[in-house]
Amino acid sequence: MSDIATALAPILVLILIGYGLKRSQFLPDDAWSGMEKLTYFILFPSLLIRTLGNQSLGGAPWSVMLLVVVGTVLLAAALLIAWQQLGAAVNGATFTSIFQGGVRFNTYIALAVAQAFLGVDGLAMAAVSAGFMIVLINLLCISAFAIWGVRARKGLRPIIRDVIGNPLILACAVGWFLSLSGIGVPGITEDILEIIGRAALPFGLLAVGAALKPEAVRGHIGPILVSSVVQFGLKPAAAALLIAVTGLSGIPAGALVICLMVPTAPSAYILARQLGGDTPTMASIITFQTLLAFLVMPLIALLLL
Repeated sequence: MSDIATALAPILVLILIGYGLKRSQFLPDDAWSGMEKLTYFILFPSLLIRTLGNQSLGGAPWSVMLLVVVGTVLLAAALLIAWQQLGAAVNGATFTSIFQGGVRFNTYIALAVAQAFLGVDGLAMAAVSAGFMIVLINLLCISAFAIWGVRARKGLRPIIRDVIGNPLILACAVGWFLSLSGIGVPGITEDILEIIGRAALPFGLLAVGAALKPEAVRGHIGPILVSSVVQFGLKPAAAALLIAVTGLSGIPAGALVICLMVPTAPSAYILARQLGGDTPTMASIITFQTLLAFLVMPLIALLLL
């Protein structure tokens, strides 16, 4: 319990600093949107390429990890869709926010906790887990917008275009190619990516804090509760069950649990804004889950790690 609390402490401090800086108007609003864009398109992809590119999947139980990721995420998505189809009293746009709140994960917090709690090997295994999750979750969420979003678009072409163009998916693809081909991250490129990627987690956590809107939580209790039960209850429990069934253990198992017990991602708000979601509800879910995570995650860790 104390170990996970110690690992979470600097993460919480960075988030609170971001929140304080945004509320004090220390930086203009454009600076925060620029930081968010820089992290999403440059810093975090650099971290993923370097971490995955130098990771030898030959020595990792990647097939079992993939099974746990796919089983857990698809179960969460299926139950949310079943809940909606059985007559949930929410419109399509609001459902996309609930769906993202229950399916997406905060990659910045996941990797930061994995590194603090499990070390360099934990960061590598968490990056492998995140790589699988990023591709699958983006495919599911973009498809949900295509079906239920305000600007729902029919057909596979727009879905495929959005998935292929996602910078995190592209970064995972490059990293996996470098790893599986045996090339690795060549020469000075590793040093460049290491310097750029080093800024991804602190900048990302500051942006998470800046995006928090506690005043917006009131009025969205129903969607918050549904998404949070899936996020902090169903997903960690399903992951633990699949880990036990498959016999996975050690750092790979710990990295999976961490990735599947964190709150939803701030990038969910960006996607909601771009693809026709319910942005006020999405902001409320992100804020509540991020704050709740620091109470719930130590308890989950105590039970499962």
